[in-house]
Amino acid sequence: MALTLYNTLTRRKEPFAPLNPPYVGMYVCGPTVYGDPHLGHARAAITFDVLYRYLTFLGYKVRYVRNITDVGHLEGDADEGEDKVLKRARLEKVEPIEIAQRYTALYHKAMDALNVLRPSIEPTATGHIPQQIAMIKQILERGYAYEVNGSVYLDVERYRQDFPYGILSGRNVEELLAGSRELEGQAEKRHPWDFALWKRAEPTHLMQWDSPWGRGYPGWHIECSAMSTHYLGVPFDIHGGGLDLVFPHHEAEIAQAHACYGEAAQYQARFWIHNNLVTIEGQKMSKSLGNFITIEEVFSGRHPKLSRGYPPMALRFLVLQAHYRSTLDFSEEALGAAYRAYLRLMNAYRRLGKVRPHMYSTFPVEAWREKVFAHLNDDLNTAAALALFFEQVDDILKLYRGEAFLTVEDLEKLRQTWREVLFDIMGLLPPQQVEWERWERLVNTLVQLRRQARSEKNFPLADFLRDELQRAGVKLLDFPDETLWEMQE
Repeated sequence: MALTLYNTLTRRKEPFAPLNPPYVGMYVCGPTVYGDPHLGHARAAITFDVLYRYLTFLGYKVRYVRNITDVGHLEGDADEGEDKVLKRARLEKVEPIEIAQRYTALYHKAMDALNVLRPSIEPTATGHIPQQIAMIKQILERGYAYEVNGSVYLDVERYRQDFPYGILSGRNVEELLAGSRELEGQAEKRHPWDFALWKRAEPTHLMQWDSPWGRGYPGWHIECSAMSTHYLGVPFDIHGGGLDLVFPHHEAEIAQAHACYGEAAQYQARFWIHNNLVTIEGQKMSKSLGNFITIEEVFSGRHPKLSRGYPPMALRFLVLQAHYRSTLDFSEEALGAAYRAYLRLMNAYRRLGKVRPHMYSTFPVEAWREKVFAHLNDDLNTAAALALFFEQVDDILKLYRGEAFLTVEDLEKLRQTWREVLFDIMGLLPPQQVEWERWERLVNTLVQLRRQARSEKNFPLADFLRDELQRAGVKLLDFPDETLWEMQE
């Protein structure tokens, strides 16, 4: 079964085939580095990390480009407000480059902890000012933009004469007009829905560059069009990002690509893929609501909504348990359940390593493996694939106890599938050896104490130990000759 992906551009699942096999060009909108990385950053990074890993697993040679926005991203995403990086630099009374480097380092630290692979190329907006200026000049020469008072805007009305605008988001200009407000800088635009390619800088603006139109700085949208096409050409295979970027950012990117390259742009990318948003206990994540949670706060537990810290794999597993196009609702209850489920699979995998082969097999490994990859090929459905691994836990217990059997070939295929899918594709890491051994030693000690209490008919103590283990997420499995345990979901 071939890989199919949901294409936001066409609003349907489509078989994936690269434009220039076996090479795949993938561009993903990375973070704006003005604050601590948060849960939204984690979800987007993990989603496209899994896609990157899976494409590589399938044998494609992937050039993965993920940008860093360190200038030009205005607060309102509509040519108004202060640049987010510059605002933080003013608040902290430091240079903008210090803000960008500090938060880029924090982002990398969080991504490394989550086992998110580094992209092939990680360009910054400030490192590609010449490419952005060159693209704006081309758009002006083709007649799709205009300059006024040192700023350059894309002329949406002129663009609409030749290309559809709003194809990605499904919005039309009339809806944009109805939702527009009188904003700073709107007076110099020909139409309220035109957007900035280049903005004139006041003398006090902290980051500005020379351009054919005077000193200024790029608009937010132009950076991704310039950097993606610089490294991947046009069109390329996959453009990704969060659902909140569909409009205005990605819609503007498509317009800029067509305005610069004409019909050859073909909507800039063949596939447009978007991960859904993160909510906190059913509400939108917002600092004003007090439910804005950073990745570091998840790890440390230093947030009012968390009673303790959780390891990175708990957060990664929580993300994987939801389909990337569905809303992910974060809560400590959900995070704790995800961590216990992750440990349950890791416990089963360790148990699988101790299974001995037999002369014949009692269940079909190949059929199960095919189902796993069928789910992954169905728009990267990690949630459904993980469900099949949980179904395997009981079978592995039977194999471990000698109540089910696999041949050498089937046993190795089962182990291989667990390694490939959980570790290579989904990017999970097994618990640290020391951490796991301490946990296992403690649980085994309590299990043995309970067995001894039962043999001495001290049932109150046995029940107490059972209940305490259950509260810790440990499920006991009593057999006549032994008691085993596993993590509960």
